[in-house]
Formats: sequence, structure tokens, C-alpha cells
Amino acid sequence: MRAFVINDYAHPSKIPVSQSAPEPKARQGQVLVDVYSAGLNYFDILQSQGKYQVQPPRPFVLGNEFAGKISADSPIPDGCPFRPGDRVFGGGQGAYGEKVAVPWQNLVPLPDNMTYDQGAGLYITWPTSYEALVGRAELKAGEWVLVTASAGGVGIAAVQLAKALGAKVIAAAGSQEKLDISIRHGGADHGVNYTKEGWQKEVLKLTGGKGVDVIYDPVGLIRDSLKCIAWKGRAIVVGFAAGSIEKLPLNLVLLKNISIVGIHWGAYTKFEPSRVPVVWKELLDLFSSGRAKPITYPETFPLERLADGLIAIEKRKTWGKVIVHVREPEASSARAKL
Repeated sequence: MRAFVINDYAHPSKIPVSQSAPEPKARQGQVLVDVYSAGLNYFDILQSQGKYQVQPPRPFVLGNEFAGKISADSPIPDGCPFRPGDRVFGGGQGAYGEKVAVPWQNLVPLPDNMTYDQGAGLYITWPTSYEALVGRAELKAGEWVLVTASAGGVGIAAVQLAKALGAKVIAAAGSQEKLDISIRHGGADHGVNYTKEGWQKEVLKLTGGKGVDVIYDPVGLIRDSLKCIAWKGRAIVVGFAAGSIEKLPLNLVLLKNISIVGIHWGAYTKFEPSRVPVVWKELLDLFSSGRAKPITYPETFPLERLADGLIAIEKRKTWGKVIVHVREPEASSARAKL
């Protein structure tokens, strides 16, 4: 099968797509999925170079988010609600291959009104943002939220979700174009450019001098953002896309009476599995009501140009969720977009 196989650690730009990768075999409790679309993530760039905190034994197929359908030759484990041909989205190592083997619990039915492209970017991005805001920051209606990298995959999801939860949202990004996207597609109330010196003063002005109640940061800007956090504010550590892990001045944590919390959604299946279906039910309700919808980058990439998509993410040229087409869907599989 065609797949993006990591035999030796290297930047994705140095790795060709394999045309003859072995098809995966389902182990106990797993099903096989024909992958149509897959979502690109910044951590794929790290994992291909051996720099991510989760490194499968080599050789392995890169990619973790996908949408497709249960393969015709898939085994169906006891208790599995899916049948061959069912449209699903989910997560598991090997998404950048034409077929992937994953535990059936890692799959969610793809709503009829969503395309494979829309579904491919849901599994990691959206529950991360939802649980960060609801479960970790305990966001309340009427509060102020600052979202950094607000036009990125997790960022634009966080903007939409915060708005759906009744918050007032300040989008923070590095260009006017991305701020416009955050407002137009995400629904942010305001935008600030965090490459401009003293941008925190603009945040304080927008909030009437109070500061923001919640900071959602996938970049590594917590330290800078603490200059505009409110009394009893909550700062959520989502990731370090800027490349370096921050050191924080804990005296500000004390003086401002604030909380620094992390979100590691991938660990919930191990440490808090009962929370996972709750989050998905609430998210799917938001999608079906139209209060939130997946935002995908306009340019999609064929599998052979997967590295181009990852490089575009690395250079911060994209917004929303970037999608790779692993295989083209049949005409009969087309669905109306949200």
C-alpha cells in the first residue's frame, strides 16, 4: 500500500512516500480502516525526526488523525458497534497510509453532514480544545479568553468553542491575515498581533483593565501572556509550537492568585477513560447544532505531497486544519458540508 513510512529518522522533506508498504494486520480488539483523509499535526514533524515524546519502534507509518471507513476485510471484535463500510473518524499511529489498524474504541461515527476532510481533523484537535476550556479551565459564560495561535488547528477550534460557551474571545496571532481568519471563521470578538511590542496593553484595554480570565496557549507564550491575566485567571499549557519549553516566574502565580494547568488529552484513555465519551457527546451535539464546525485549510495535499503540507505548518503559512488526501473518496461517499 502507499504510506509515509519512517525507516530512519529525518525531516519529512527527506522522506519519500512508499508505494509498497505492507498492509497493517489487526491485533486483538482492533479494526482495519480504509483511510481517505488525514489531519496534519505539528508533532508529526517532531516524530519523524525522533524528537517527540511518543516514538513507535521503527519502521512505522507517520500520522495520527484520520477519517475513512471500516475496511471490507476488517475483523469485528466482540462489543464493536461498527461494521464494514461504516464511515468513521479517529486516531491511531499510521494515519498516513491507505489502511490503518486501530482499537475500535479509538473511532467515532462520522456524522452524515461531514466530509472525510472535515472529519480527519477532529480526533485530537477538538477534544483537546474542549477539555482544556471546560474540564481544565472551567470556563464560564461571560469570561474573557485569550487564544494564542488563534488561526491554527487547535487555536481556531478553541476560539469557536469559547464563543459557543458564551465567552468573550481575544484572538492572538502573528499577522493581520490570521487575525482576520480568527474573526471571520472562528468568531473571535477582537484580535491582537503578538509580534508587536506591548501587545498585552491592548488586551488590558479591551478588557477594561481587568485582563483575561483564561489563556489558551499552544505556542509557548504563557510567560508573556501573564502580563495580561486577570486575578484568579487560569492559564492552559496546550503545547510548545514555538519550539522551546518555557520557564515561568512563579512569583506572578502567587501575586495574581492564578492557576497554571496543562491539558494532555491523549492520556485520558489511560487515566480518565470515563471522561472521553462525555466530551465526544458534547462536541457532537455542538456540531449537530451548528454552534461549531471544523475549519479546514483551503489547499489539500495528496499523499505524495504530505511533506509540503507539514513544511507549510512548520513555516506557519497555514490556518485551520491542514488535510492530506490519502485516497480519493468514491462519488457515492460525498456528503453535504456543514
